[in-house]
Amino acid sequence: MTHRPLDGSTPAAPVQGADSSRRRFLRATGVAGLGAAALAAGAGEAFAAPGEDQPEASEERAAAAAPAGTRAPVRTGTGLDRLPHPLVIGHRGAPGYRPEETLGSYELALELGADVIEPDLVPTKDGHLVIRHENNIAETTDVADHPEFAGRKTTKTIDGAPLTGWFTEDFTLAELKTLRAKERLPQQRQRNTLYDGRWQILTFRELADFARKRGRELGRDVWLYPETKHPSYFRSIGLPLEERLADELRRTGLAGRRGRAILQSFEPSSLQRLAKLVDNPRIQLLSGPTSQPYDFVLSGDKRTVADLVTPEGLRWIASFAHGIGPTTQLIAPVDASGKLLPPTTLVRDAHAANLLLHPYTVRNENGFLPLDYRRGTDPNAYGDAIGWARYLYELGVDGFFTDQTDTTILARQDFWAAKGVN
Repeated sequence: MTHRPLDGSTPAAPVQGADSSRRRFLRATGVAGLGAAALAAGAGEAFAAPGEDQPEASEERAAAAAPAGTRAPVRTGTGLDRLPHPLVIGHRGAPGYRPEETLGSYELALELGADVIEPDLVPTKDGHLVIRHENNIAETTDVADHPEFAGRKTTKTIDGAPLTGWFTEDFTLAELKTLRAKERLPQQRQRNTLYDGRWQILTFRELADFARKRGRELGRDVWLYPETKHPSYFRSIGLPLEERLADELRRTGLAGRRGRAILQSFEPSSLQRLAKLVDNPRIQLLSGPTSQPYDFVLSGDKRTVADLVTPEGLRWIASFAHGIGPTTQLIAPVDASGKLLPPTTLVRDAHAANLLLHPYTVRNENGFLPLDYRRGTDPNAYGDAIGWARYLYELGVDGFFTDQTDTTILARQDFWAAKGVN
């Protein structure tokens, strides 16, 4: 998902690669002591292996078992109900420490305690779903260093905006596999450039296989939270995402009401299509109040996000989704200086419509924090991200997307302790 900082971002501290160093890091951040809360939460009761279908009776018992954490105000009737509350979602993995949407980023997010990991999905020329923040891969791969692909550079209009670069839909999967990922924000997260060139572009199936295997190692289910990127655009060029994603969910054992995948999109029509194909939980993403989902632009629907977050709009969303993923400023707005204003009623109104809230994105850097939680004047320095996360938890959100899983885990520990949850 796309999120612009209030005024910048920062490099994040690196994490050592050796197993012994990782264990020391986890102990230092408090993650190693979380036990069931962070490293075994979400498994429900015993299972044969993550990703394998369980008998219906076992599913019902797992759904009825109390998940870790506080009591969720909304029950969805899906596997979401057995996940920890509030949820820690590794936004594109752990991009505060590794280049986003790489195997290394996802590995680290889970090691730091994420309940769920999020991939963005775009298609290849030959119809495979790959994981990239955008279909324009100029900023996230070394494609510009490949002379054999120089002629593929082009300008396209995506969701009404002209973009110049190299696009996944112009490459076969085999061609994309010759590229390597790199840090998208090298000026702000310079330390992440240490890992430039280390990892290939992942397919969705590869991530699903990794999640299943890592779940066996961790002794818990590892959930995925895939987003369909620019679905109207891809449908218009003959590469629709929804049918491909539904097929992949079935192939990897992730489809269904109890499937280990939460589906998200900024376009309501994409979620409505997915609802007809698979019965997974669905989350409607929401950008700024004056923006419009691009499928609304194409269809002539005049509603904006401001209309969708009214009680009437939320009831409409509840007809095809189980929750919303709003920008944090729809919940906790700021003034022109970045200082927090009184919170909106969105949390209360969404829960009244039987919708969960998973806002985006919590980051450690001053440039992404409200003024109240910044420390110093350097936008590239860390502020009080733990305090900001605690504030959102206290407002009643059901989890959120985070770039730095470890600090969010610590904030959740504090929140649970304040609520008397072990």
